[in-house]
Amino acid sequence: MKNIDGLIESARQLSERGFSRGEIADELNVSRETATWLVERSGETTPAAVAEQTGGPHDIHVDWSALGRDSARLTYTGKAMADLLSKQGESVDLTVGIEKAGAPLATVVARELDTDIAAYAPRKHHWEEGDIDELKGTFSQNFADIRDRECYVVDDTITSGTTMRETIDGIKERGGKPVACVVLVDKQGIESINGVPVYSLIQAIRVGNADEE
Repeated sequence: MKNIDGLIESARQLSERGFSRGEIADELNVSRETATWLVERSGETTPAAVAEQTGGPHDIHVDWSALGRDSARLTYTGKAMADLLSKQGESVDLTVGIEKAGAPLATVVARELDTDIAAYAPRKHHWEEGDIDELKGTFSQNFADIRDRECYVVDDTITSGTTMRETIDGIKERGGKPVACVVLVDKQGIESINGVPVYSLIQAIRVGNADEE
C-alpha cells in the first residue's frame, strides 16, 4: 500500500466488510478525518482522479505490515519498545495494550519486562460519525485488571494523541497509575500526555506548512 489509490481501495473494502470509520482509521493508521475522506472518495470516481483533487486531509500514512506479518520481526520490534521503557519504573507490573494493533506489541513488551497484560478497546472502534465523546472505551475482562496498579501503555501509532489520552484517563479512572507510554511511530512528536512520558521508536513529522503544498 504505497499511494493514495491503494488507501482509497483499502478503505472501500473495509467499509464494505462492515468496519466503522473509526476501525478503518485504526486499520490504516490514519486519523478519523482521513478515514472519512478516503471512504467518501472511494465511491465518487476513480482513485486516480480522486488523488488529483485538492482540499484533502493532511496526514501521514504509516504501513508497518512488513513487521506485523512476521512473528520474528514483530518480536524484535517489541523488544526494542520494551527497552525504551525498561528504566521507567521498578514497581510496574502491568502492560496495557491498545487494541487492535497495540495488543501484539504489548504482549512482547509484557514478556520482556515480566509484567501482566491488559487490553483496552478505544471508543473510536465504535465511531461512525458525530460526537465521539458520547462513546466509551472498554477494558477486556479476558486480561488482567488495572486494580490500582502501575502500568505501561503500548500502541502502534500516535496520530493525534486522542486514543492514548483516552487510555491514560481510563486507567486513572480505574485507580491505576500510567508510568510511561511507548509506540512504534509518533506522527505528532508528543513527549508527554497528561504528565505521562511518551516514547517512540520512530517520529514521522511533517515539515513545512501543509497549506502551501
